[in-house]
This record gives sequence, structure tokens and C-alpha cells, in this order.
Amino acid sequence: MADLLISDNAGVRFLTLNRPEKRNALNDDLIASLKRALDDCSSEPSLRSIVIRGAGKDFCSGADLASIQKIADATYEENLDDARKLLELFMTIRQLALPVIAAVHGRALAGGAGLATACDIVLASKSARFGYPEVKIGFVPAMVMTILRRNLGEKAAFEMATQGNEFSAEEARQLGLVNQIFDDEIFENEVENYANRYAKISRSAVAMTKHLLYDIDEKDFESSMSAGAEVNAKARMSQDCKDGIARFLQKQTKPE
Repeated sequence: MADLLISDNAGVRFLTLNRPEKRNALNDDLIASLKRALDDCSSEPSLRSIVIRGAGKDFCSGADLASIQKIADATYEENLDDARKLLELFMTIRQLALPVIAAVHGRALAGGAGLATACDIVLASKSARFGYPEVKIGFVPAMVMTILRRNLGEKAAFEMATQGNEFSAEEARQLGLVNQIFDDEIFENEVENYANRYAKISRSAVAMTKHLLYDIDEKDFESSMSAGAEVNAKARMSQDCKDGIARFLQKQTKPE
């Protein structure tokens, strides 16, 4: 049985973590499969958005038992190499031109919460639960810390990362970790409707917006404004923008 299911619908690619008997726990194979699938999306011009979701009762419970055991027995160099695999997955999400949406139902814990947080948008079912419980076993939610810190205020991030408590979808939304919450009964349909919004928006404009949004994290105010001006000029030269302006002008000049 494949650990990752891939399907398309109207410009949306669905990547479904398919280890329901393990609560979709992450291991080397699943991380590699997910990264390959995301890389493949770059060469698909028909795609407008990507949804990562989980099969069964949960989104993702974090690392599986075998991976945790491997951590305990590995050398520093081996653990660093292993950590970089998850780093590469998170960076792939961040650098991909398409919007990547996490559709979280059930539980998203530890690395699973990290995977959701690494996505551009997080949609949650009303009963979903989140948590970064790594500290409870002497571990650190280190791979997601940079993203978590940018999503939250300093004190909220500290509390969340050092206490390891689970929290609800509504609490996650109030903190800024979740964009939208939908009722459990209609969650799948609402996720698809949400993802389909990008079918009506310029792919190139979304790609440039995503790149600029994350690029300015590294810059001071003046450099960020300058980068914005450069992206503005590039957007004006795109075919999507030229076509959009032509449609707008044609609509404005139509007789009443």
C-alpha cells in the first residue's frame, strides 16, 4: 500500500498521507514521498494549489515509533542528517510557487503539527487538535521553531513550545496558526471549495506574492519596500497581468 496517495481535481492536487493504522506518523519513506510529490508539482502548469491531508482519523501524529527509536540510538551526525530531511521538506513547501494548504482533521501533533505549520495555509475541522509535545520526552520542536516564531508572538511561541500542551482548532485560529475552521461534517467539501479559489487567480501573481511575502522576513524595512517595488514591476510584465488589464479596460469601456 502506498504511503502517499496523489489525486487531482480541477487544478488542485491532493497529497494524502496514507498510514492511517499509524495515525499517518512520519518516517523516512513518507517524508521522501511527500517531498518528491511536491517537487513534481512544479512541472504541472495546470495546477493552482496543493492540499496535504491525512487518511483515517488523524492528520499526522508526528514521528513513528521506529523513527523515535532510531533517534535514541543514532550518533549526532546521523541525527543531523535525519533532521535535514524534514528541513528539506519544510523548505520545499516554502519555496514552491504554488500555495500549499494543510487540511487538518483529528490530531496534528509534534512533527505533524510542524508539517501543518510549515504550509502556507491551514484549514482545520472544528474537532481538530494541535500540539508540539516534544519537550515531554526531552526533545525540542526545533524544525518548526523558525516558522512558529514568525506565526506567533514571542511569548505565545515560548509557552507553546515549552509546555507541550494540546490545543483546539479554535485556540489555534485565535493564535494565528489556523486560517479557517469548518464543521466536521462538511470539512472535505469546504477544503476543496477553498482550494478551488486559486483556480480563479493568476498562478504567476500568487507565486510572486508568496515569494515576496517570505523573502521580506530576512530584510529590513527599506530593503523590503525595495523588493516590493521590484516584484511590482515584474508582475506588470507578466502575461497574466497584461491579459487582466486588457479585460479590465475592455469592461470599463463597454457602453452601458
